[in-house]
Amino acid sequence: MWTESQIKGKILHKLLRKGKFFHSHTALDNLPKGFPPELRGKVKDASNELIKEGILYLKKTSYGNQVSINLNKKEKIMEYID
Repeated sequence: MWTESQIKGKILHKLLRKGKFFHSHTALDNLPKGFPPELRGKVKDASNELIKEGILYLKKTSYGNQVSINLNKKEKIMEYID
């Protein structure tokens, strides 16, 4: 079973790999892709917590909520990824 910290690390690793920081962003609904179906609810909860922690930026657009990584929180990001 995945811990909350592992889920957050996987989300952040995925976004870093795809270069989703600064002006590059992706749909919040895309974050659960690649996770097992039984974890998708936990992935949404974890991504909302990352937004509250300030690790992910939330950008509201006319076509849905978008997220990107806040590189000012690099230490916390690397803590989750490791």
